[in-house]
Amino acid sequence: MATKVTVKAALKRHANPAKARAHERFFRTGKGEYGEGDRFIVVSVPNQRSIAKQFKDLSLGEIAKLLDDKIHECRLTALLILCEQFPRAYTDGRQKIADLYIEKMDRVNNWDLVDTSAYKILGAHLEDKDRSLLDELADSDDLWRQRIAIVATYHFIKQGDFQDTLRIARMLVHHEHDLIHKAVGWMLREVGNRDQAALERFLKGRYHKMPRTMLRYAIERLPEALRKRYLRGEV
Repeated sequence: MATKVTVKAALKRHANPAKARAHERFFRTGKGEYGEGDRFIVVSVPNQRSIAKQFKDLSLGEIAKLLDDKIHECRLTALLILCEQFPRAYTDGRQKIADLYIEKMDRVNNWDLVDTSAYKILGAHLEDKDRSLLDELADSDDLWRQRIAIVATYHFIKQGDFQDTLRIARMLVHHEHDLIHKAVGWMLREVGNRDQAALERFLKGRYHKMPRTMLRYAIERLPEALRKRYLRGEV
């Protein structure tokens, strides 16, 4: 059975620490920033995906240790392994993966970690279950839990189910942080890609007050003339 040390060794073989400072700036790791204290050894995502496939049968205990690691790439690779395991697992196994994800949610603490895993694990887990957990996450004071809440609904969007996305979007529509503006706008855009009328019903009476970034993301795929009307406030 592969161990945490083996996974870390595989990551370190592909590391490019000379780029660490640039990554730390990009992921806002400075004091008071959203990624404060995060550490990078800089391994490309394709290489991490390859390593995740190599260690796709890693035990949940070892994955938990990776999630607790201070190195960003260890946490992302751990999540990629869980994303490999979840669709292959039976019901009990999926429950255990979801339980671990929820237990270690504080370690899903940057936007790429959220966006890689939230819909593939939490969203997929909740497909046939009560989804009130998403409301609890959206109603929390934690930026990453709030982003997990909205991004998790991407799984439902892919099934043609927009109800949860629109509900969580209403909860977060006046959020102050740019990372929530982008995530909500992204999910609204995905709704609009499948049902433009549903998106426009959401925007009606709201778009004037939405953060500009959220609106731009939401309407990005609308016909150009209509998109410009929204931006000018003429709809």
